[in-house]
Amino acid sequence: MPIVPSQLEQLRQYTTVVADTGDIEAIARWRPVDATTNPSLLLKVITQSSYASLLEESLAWARAKSHSREQQLIDASDQLAVAVGRKILELVPGRVSTEVDARLSFDTDASIAKAERLIGMYEDAGIKRDRVLIKLASTWEGVCAARELERRGIQCNMTLLFAFEQAVASAEAGVFLISPFVGRIMDWYVANTGVKQYAPDEDPGVQSVRRIYRYYKTHGYGTVVMGASFRNVGQIQALAGCDRLTISPDLLQELDASEDALPRRLSDDGTRTERPPAIDEARFRWGMNEDAMASDKLAEGIRKFAADQRQLEKLLAERL
Repeated sequence: MPIVPSQLEQLRQYTTVVADTGDIEAIARWRPVDATTNPSLLLKVITQSSYASLLEESLAWARAKSHSREQQLIDASDQLAVAVGRKILELVPGRVSTEVDARLSFDTDASIAKAERLIGMYEDAGIKRDRVLIKLASTWEGVCAARELERRGIQCNMTLLFAFEQAVASAEAGVFLISPFVGRIMDWYVANTGVKQYAPDEDPGVQSVRRIYRYYKTHGYGTVVMGASFRNVGQIQALAGCDRLTISPDLLQELDASEDALPRRLSDDGTRTERPPAIDEARFRWGMNEDAMASDKLAEGIRKFAADQRQLEKLLAERL
């Protein structure tokens, strides 16, 4: 009998699958093209035995670089992020995304400096910059930082993206990739409306990504759309054909266990129209102000990533 491909294998025929995890065993099992990390994932992985040597390496490196406790924490945190990224790159053929400290989300110059430092650390370790994406929160300041970094040959992944204005500004800045957060958009609508369940095609997170995808293709933007933050496989299935999807190990498992047909839902039909006038800061900020969901989720996401970064630093401080 012919082997029936799983939904995961079907998805891989028209979408690049990215692992939304820093777990080495999960990455080795699911063989994604790329992988992405953030402070929350780093916080989880440093307690795993497979990362013990990387943790010790990062602490030793920080001690040798400075006698300042404050600087040692910064150095250990940056080195750990890069060390985990290097480990992931041993397993994936593509890229790893490494995140700029969320506490710099409203400081363009500091975000640029941190990104250049992280890329420099990768390059010092023999990793070329074309294998790393720098993750930045999709604030106006983050978009401005990304525009300059892209000019300097450092490609970016715009995260915590919820509003259409964030997507438009990112594309106009020439960023390599955006990560619209499907599940977190749905979470907000479930919490703030009378609707507690959505069919995939009516899911507001799915609809947001579809709108962005169509806009990018129609207007000829090269920025990659990578759906992220999924809550169920229905959301993934509804976005089959999106440029990339970053998926957690449990949902990869669910897709791999199903042999049902998975039709392509998104594709570029080649239609092109003239781009509208560029978005400026005032229009960006007004659009965010008018979108309660996007404003709430962006602020919440920055707070949570910042809290996880502080917790990570607390754990590192205990070891220094």
